[in-house]
Amino acid sequence: MPKLTKRVVDSLQPDPDREVFAWDSELRGFGVRIMPTGVGSYILKYRNQEGRQRKLMIGRLSALKPEEARSLARQRLAEVARGADPSAERQQARKSATVAELCEIYLKDAEARGVKASTLAMDRSRIERHVKPLLGKRTVLSLTPDDVAKLQSDIIAGRTAAPRVGRGGVTTGGKGAASRTIGMLKTILEFARKRRIIKENPALGIERPPEGKQDRFLSPAELRRLGEAMRAAEEDGENITALAAVRFLLLTGCRRMEVLSLPVGWLDREASCIRFKDTKSGAQVRAIGASAFATIADLPSRNGWVFPAARGSGHFIGLPKVLDKLCERARLEGVTIHVLRHTFAAMAASMSFTELTIAGLLGHTVSGITGRYAHMPDAALVVAADRVSAKIAEALNGVLDKSTSKERLATPDALIRVQNLRS
Repeated sequence: MPKLTKRVVDSLQPDPDREVFAWDSELRGFGVRIMPTGVGSYILKYRNQEGRQRKLMIGRLSALKPEEARSLARQRLAEVARGADPSAERQQARKSATVAELCEIYLKDAEARGVKASTLAMDRSRIERHVKPLLGKRTVLSLTPDDVAKLQSDIIAGRTAAPRVGRGGVTTGGKGAASRTIGMLKTILEFARKRRIIKENPALGIERPPEGKQDRFLSPAELRRLGEAMRAAEEDGENITALAAVRFLLLTGCRRMEVLSLPVGWLDREASCIRFKDTKSGAQVRAIGASAFATIADLPSRNGWVFPAARGSGHFIGLPKVLDKLCERARLEGVTIHVLRHTFAAMAASMSFTELTIAGLLGHTVSGITGRYAHMPDAALVVAADRVSAKIAEALNGVLDKSTSKERLATPDALIRVQNLRS
């Protein structure tokens, strides 16, 4: 292999089945490792004073030039010649790391492995909101199952409740937040165990609280009242972007951020779909009904967003406050943004669509009709999306019929089918 230069490094391609290595001809042990995800690092292989082979990461390809990395590798080899063991010292530092430091190590490793940005953002949010304030200063080695159990009970009790920065509402904690945070912490501590930072995972065996299944949805009568409230709010000067976002969520069953952060370029009206580049389940083509597209037909887009912010270059984010005001006006209780998604699923169930079809409409990863096409939405899903969104639009506009009565929508069979779907 020739000397590692920028041109040589840039020419290296990842292999989806294995790590790719390239070694420098000038400095023995200095090389590059490309992960199957495409993330690359400069590394150094050496033997310590006991003759044991070590591997040390020097830095990411994106952060260092080849000459800079080679210079750092020479420094590390000089330390080895003086009897040091940089890799072992790094491992020892990890063993004495605090929980906060371990979380940062885990996030960097997850990013290097190509974990989705949205997943990393959610993990970091839980770490910053719940884990660091309650356990961040504790050393990982001192952590016990009792500590993890107390973390869970503290989150349930709302000890980490605080106003959200830059948007409305508060982070309240509760059983759901506790369950998801403990699940994430269990993964982080297992990461530490596999790297021999700890011998046992103290989160194993901790019984997580049941989150419960979403059983709140809007009946047709409630949809009519919400529709009336939306029309009255528009007359009173409410943000039309926010009102359109609420309606679009109801008519598509999409998740909140799938809608609020939706670029105009992802809409495909001709094919009746949204071409998501990234979702909770990865890249996806999602069938969307004509009524949903009609909701945003006259909405002025800006900075490439379907639902732009009133100021700045970002997308709209203040939806919880707007929905709360609408529900107060419509005399509706217990309505969250996720209830809008659940209402779409409940309406589809009441119209006798199968669980597989509803899963496809909601964007769940399932085998069957949603997995047949990579570029076009399934025709059956387009028809289903069209019918469900039209029925919800009729209810919002005050058009009620026997097929969408409250009694029909709340039948046990319909609820069971909806509750069996993942959120």
